[in-house]
Amino acid sequence: MKAAHPRSPARRPTPTGALLDALARPRYEILPLPGIVDDVLAHVPPPVKITVTASPTRGLEATLRIVETLASRGYAAVPHLAARLIRDGEQLEDTLARLEAAGIREVFVVAGDARRQAGEFADAAGLLTAIGDFRARYHEIGISGYPESHQFISDEMTIEAMFEKEPMATHIVSQICFDPNVIAAWVRRVRERGTLLPIWIGVAGAVSNRRLMHMAVRIGLGESARFLRAHRGWLRAFSRRGHYTPTKLLDELAPSFADPAARIGGIHVYTFNELQRTERWRLKLIESLESN
Repeated sequence: MKAAHPRSPARRPTPTGALLDALARPRYEILPLPGIVDDVLAHVPPPVKITVTASPTRGLEATLRIVETLASRGYAAVPHLAARLIRDGEQLEDTLARLEAAGIREVFVVAGDARRQAGEFADAAGLLTAIGDFRARYHEIGISGYPESHQFISDEMTIEAMFEKEPMATHIVSQICFDPNVIAAWVRRVRERGTLLPIWIGVAGAVSNRRLMHMAVRIGLGESARFLRAHRGWLRAFSRRGHYTPTKLLDELAPSFADPAARIGGIHVYTFNELQRTERWRLKLIESLESN
């Protein structure tokens, strides 16, 4: 397995330098499916932070088992705590105790995609409030941001929710968007509203075109799915082997990464479990940028 690429201690604040810095310390999001732990161990170096989604069909237990295993193998593993999958305060306390025992010091709090909530928690803000004094256990608590319309939630509600959750969080992770102009404009609007939490820009990893389109529709990325369909030629231009990479997107976003006012925390990669291909892409892009 390849070693993680070393982070430069003193890069100039140029677009390329800022992008290189972000590529050296990405976050990889994975789905809690069978075999994924072996894939992480085989293809991802421990310095890369791994976040694990919470599946409505598999339940929170699958997520917890994976983060516990990865933490025991030296990874910084981050569970998604989906409010709609947690039954009550007792289950929440048991979950937080397991995370503390595993040495996990970061969580990502979301409402979750379950159509019906399991118990008393309907949204991320309610779960964050219930975590209460336990927040002191965590160095980082992430929340979601939506550059585009959410499948189930209105734009007005996502904006209000961000303000409500901000005091209880340390950073924002944006949902996938394939249009750099939309992302950059959304970051500016967030800052203009006075929200100053660092934003981790969410991008798809090196993923097959077929899988990417399937997942974009499945998880409600309506505008982005339409964007991809309308730009099939653009997609093929940098997808010679039938798979997408976010290289062009990141290149166009590089000025935002270098802009101190944007307060970009880094890159959050939605891998859809295509870890080997995504890690190869990351290392190759770092090599290419450093040689230019």
